[in-house]
Amino acid sequence: MNEKQRRFVEEYVIDLNATQAAIRAGYKEKTAYSQGQRLLKNVEIEKAIKEKMEERSKRTEVTADRIVQELAKIAFADLKDFVSWDEDGVMIIDSEHVDGTVLAEISETTNIQTFPNGGESEKIQKKVKPYDKMKALELLGKHLSMWTDKQEVELKTPVFAEDVPAAD
Repeated sequence: MNEKQRRFVEEYVIDLNATQAAIRAGYKEKTAYSQGQRLLKNVEIEKAIKEKMEERSKRTEVTADRIVQELAKIAFADLKDFVSWDEDGVMIIDSEHVDGTVLAEISETTNIQTFPNGGESEKIQKKVKPYDKMKALELLGKHLSMWTDKQEVELKTPVFAEDVPAAD
């Protein structure tokens, strides 16, 4: 593998965009798309990219299992883990009393300060927005092949000599 190809590998693992990686590696912008596609088909480059991705996965400890676990936290989050309510209203549970798992389920918290009827006393409205549960369930379902847009069918048909038309 030459220096330009090594540079392509380094650049490709940044954003997985072959065209941009080719440009950053020094290939001409005009031919970057075709160069990128050609380079990705090179067995040596393909192997180097795979090795770089595995190194990064080990270094960052980001694995498929970890991603699935994080998606499961979001998909199966329970509102009662971070909010409680009674006749007086809704209360957000103090973050000191919640473990990191629950905090990972929350996308956003907001305090809205209002002055009802133009008065001097303030009212603070608190909002908690969890991550998109349906999106997490969809991604988990796809991972588990629970639904597919295409159906794979394998059809084995025996071929017999008498089925082949005779040559004239």
